[in-house]
Amino acid sequence: MEEDAGKSLHDVNEYNTAVDYNRAGTPLIEIVTEPDIRSSDEAFAYVSELRKLVRYLGVCDGNMEEGSMRCDANVSVRKKGDDRLGTKVEVKNLNSIRNVKRAIDFEAQRLINMEAGESIKQQTRSFDANNGTTFAIRDKEDAEDYRYFPIRI
Repeated sequence: MEEDAGKSLHDVNEYNTAVDYNRAGTPLIEIVTEPDIRSSDEAFAYVSELRKLVRYLGVCDGNMEEGSMRCDANVSVRKKGDDRLGTKVEVKNLNSIRNVKRAIDFEAQRLINMEAGESIKQQTRSFDANNGTTFAIRDKEDAEDYRYFPIRI
């Protein structure tokens, strides 16, 4: 659990960064799974069930398009028969269950196509729903850049 800290807006003014505090202090819950989801169809089903659960419990309305619920998908690929997952790429702030599936499908295929010769950079990407592609937001040098702490229960 954490609280929303607000967001920086870099495209409002050519010379300055604006700060939006409209959601500052709003409680946030982050759910992180093990890398057990093997396809965009499984991710679609998982997020669909999660949305049903938060609605049933009254946690939130689950309206992804309105920002009540978002999904970040970590995508990596591996060769058949290989036990190790490849370098992961994070696609941030997916705002619909349909776009979760579309973004994972696109990103997995992009990574498969890169395997032929290019090295995959660990990075954060965004999804452009208008053309169904992802684009880089920032590169990550180390896993520590993700600033998460695993908790064992």
